[in-house]
Amino acid sequence: MAKIKRSGTGVRRAAKSQSRAAGARRAKAKTTGIIDRLMGLLPFTEEQWSTIWLTLIIGGAVGIAFVIANLAGVPAMAQAQVSAMASDAGFEVKHVRVTGTNRMDERQVYARALAQQDRPMPQVEIEALRAELLELPWVKDARVSIQLPSTLAIDIVEREPHAVLQKPDRMVLIDAEGEELEPVGEEAAAEMLRISGPGAAKQVAPLDRLLAAAPALGPQVEGAEWVGNRRWNLSFKSGQVLALPEGAEESASALVKFARMDGQNRLLGGQVATFDMRSPPRIYMRVPGRADAVELGAGS
Repeated sequence: MAKIKRSGTGVRRAAKSQSRAAGARRAKAKTTGIIDRLMGLLPFTEEQWSTIWLTLIIGGAVGIAFVIANLAGVPAMAQAQVSAMASDAGFEVKHVRVTGTNRMDERQVYARALAQQDRPMPQVEIEALRAELLELPWVKDARVSIQLPSTLAIDIVEREPHAVLQKPDRMVLIDAEGEELEPVGEEAAAEMLRISGPGAAKQVAPLDRLLAAAPALGPQVEGAEWVGNRRWNLSFKSGQVLALPEGAEESASALVKFARMDGQNRLLGGQVATFDMRSPPRIYMRVPGRADAVELGAGS
């Protein structure tokens, strides 16, 4: 007699297996949908995401290779190997981006940065390039960084023109620290404070503090001459000259006194050509056409 095998258990197993597979597909679809929605919220295209992940993977591999090689005691070989891997992966300088240059000629920056072009990223000499950029007259600071996979980014902090240094043969823009920036013509220097005299460039900060003592006079000051490496002669837009005494406190006190007298008696724009305050508390005033000087006492 033939035996008939029951297949009920097999059918149930198949149904359960199909149910589990369907559940897995639904869970996967749900998870994928959530991930897709999250990815959609980020400001990257699918192509950009691919580039980012590829950069992370290759960068991580390069970093691991470098660490392993260094631990093995072969840093030079490691450097060469890492550079070769980086270059093969496209991690080399192909682009240079310069920002922050408003007044200076940015070609001076590119001329130095392009020496790094086509170098593998691990071989880019960031500190050496920064030191070279800091030698440029206009550059107060420079930030150099690499942006994977192929960009060298340079951000320049420029010096600010503050005054004009008048030399025997030319005029030069200087900043508030007295650093020379570049030669300048008469027209460009017309509205700027002019300083002169041996060693005057090193006295810019003290001069600023002196003029700050009498802010009402500041807009009237056209030039400042550093005399004998010890004191200032101020020239005004009216063509008149004020000789100040030596010493930071003494000169500031004299300038404040002169500002007060000008406010009371309108000295600037008058007939006096020179005001001499080198012997406080006395003030000597010279008028063109008169051989003697008019003396004013302390109470004047």
